[in-house]
Amino acid sequence: MDRILRGHHLLCVHGFQGMGYSPEFVKEMDAIVKDIRNEEKEFQIKVVKDLDDTCQACPHNGGTICIASEGSNDHVKAMDGRVIEHLGLIENKTYSKSLLVEWTARLIQPEDLDHLCKGCSWLQYGVCKEGINKLKDSIPSKN
Repeated sequence: MDRILRGHHLLCVHGFQGMGYSPEFVKEMDAIVKDIRNEEKEFQIKVVKDLDDTCQACPHNGGTICIASEGSNDHVKAMDGRVIEHLGLIENKTYSKSLLVEWTARLIQPEDLDHLCKGCSWLQYGVCKEGINKLKDSIPSKN
């Protein structure tokens, strides 16, 4: 069960608490989040700057672009790019889930989201920063 995830969704999964754009989106996101948070499950994730597995159930999925509002596709792609760059990833490359989770825990600070996720409507709720904090607490630091 491999996955395709946008760059910024690599962060969203750690703060997700059941809110979303539609019941279908919440259901799909919840399934992805459970798989990523399950330490017993290992799978591959292709990291993209494009629509991904989560977007398939989003009411803003315009088939090939995000149509949430004017400029939304460029906005989410910019977030994807910032996260991919910050984590030192290569777009369209596949990584193990455990490696992506470890790198996120090591390389992302909650305050980084102010820049990485600038303009995201979910940032104001604080759940994303809280999720990154919990992730950092759950992963032992490596020296």
